[in-house]
Amino acid sequence: MLKPALAVAAVFVASVLVAPTVSQAETINSVRVSYADLNLATKVGQHRLQARMAFGARVVCEIEDSRQIALAAATNLCRNDALEGARPAYEAAVAAARRGTVEVLGASAIIISGS
Repeated sequence: MLKPALAVAAVFVASVLVAPTVSQAETINSVRVSYADLNLATKVGQHRLQARMAFGARVVCEIEDSRQIALAAATNLCRNDALEGARPAYEAAVAAARRGTVEVLGASAIIISGS
């Protein structure tokens, strides 16, 4: 009779200890944006990558209840900073595509990071 009670207690304690870790894991600080399937030598490919990067910035910089003016401003600033931080990688990828440089598929991505 004591063993089932200890097992239930152990599960309860474990769930209490794991819950904060799981909630913290939901916070996204960066996202990988692949362009392996895009031809960045074309305007269409460049625009698609820019759209993917903008989506990545929205994911990384999602601030809850951004309807409040201060939070909306912070969200926009975070997104702009994330895109500006990724701009050198974007420009290098486009330049490499224009030169005809071959990229390894695993390296065909840009990291978007939020602050």
